[in-house]
Amino acid sequence: MDVSIIIVNWNTKELLQDCLKSVFEQAGDVDCEVIVADNASADGSVEMLENDFGNVILIENAENHGFAAANNQAMAIAKGRYVLLLNSDTVVLEDCIANIVSFADANPQTGVIGCRVLNPDRTLQPTCFMFPSILNMLLSSTYLYKLFPKSRFFGREQMIWWDASHVRDVDVVRGCFMLVRREAIEQVGVMDEQFFMYGEETDWCYRFKKNGWKVTFAPAGQIIHLGGASSRQDESRMRLQLSGSILLFFRKHTTCAQYEFACLLTALFFLVRVPYWFGMAIISRKQNRKLVLRSVRTYILGFFLSLGGWKRLCVK
Repeated sequence: MDVSIIIVNWNTKELLQDCLKSVFEQAGDVDCEVIVADNASADGSVEMLENDFGNVILIENAENHGFAAANNQAMAIAKGRYVLLLNSDTVVLEDCIANIVSFADANPQTGVIGCRVLNPDRTLQPTCFMFPSILNMLLSSTYLYKLFPKSRFFGREQMIWWDASHVRDVDVVRGCFMLVRREAIEQVGVMDEQFFMYGEETDWCYRFKKNGWKVTFAPAGQIIHLGGASSRQDESRMRLQLSGSILLFFRKHTTCAQYEFACLLTALFFLVRVPYWFGMAIISRKQNRKLVLRSVRTYILGFFLSLGGWKRLCVK
């Protein structure tokens, strides 16, 4: 078996259906299996899989175990020389899987490989990142990278200045398409399930690089990534989850002083946004006020969680 393609699903039935169609259409000569780990979807995803994709291996969870845990479940039964983590809100294009596998075979020192990722309008989507740092947190919180998108300094964390036109070793590739070598997994281990959603691929790439494996971007294949299909179902919780995951990375991989400073910066990030959202709640129409007040509560909660060291690092 060349590749075990793993897709974690949570209430994205139609998107998952399109994703699977593209996988089977574009698999080419690659010998692959497809494993879907469903995290207690309530939208008919499981029934759709059973009716339309009988060749897919289904893991049906009774509750939402999170992205990392569901991927680990699938990796435990995967048979491929490579494991491909693929989001349910993606569409595979033009023999992408076969081309990336060929690149991986030709570069045995590479443990993790990402491909070109496009928005639905075929513009480039940033999918390579630097590891979290105090400097990157400061720059990201200012949003100056939006004003100066071509700046290597302001856009350094998400590498938005780069056109992704050539092979490049990077810190992190996004988990929406992540081909991982079996030998690397056996050495480094699977994903850390402390990360419920967000940050798990960052932690995993850090551990791969720490153990001598390369994390590489290769423009040998392309996918379309719609983005946010699961997170939009509960944006407030996901906003908190993202910040908690970043702080968990700091706690695991940096000094105590850096972790505490990161908590302080995150608390300030939430605090300075409370007056804005509170003002928006006052002037907003009645039908929108409840949604805006939810954002106010999210930022207040985020402030206290961050200031307290984020006691609940995985907000479920």
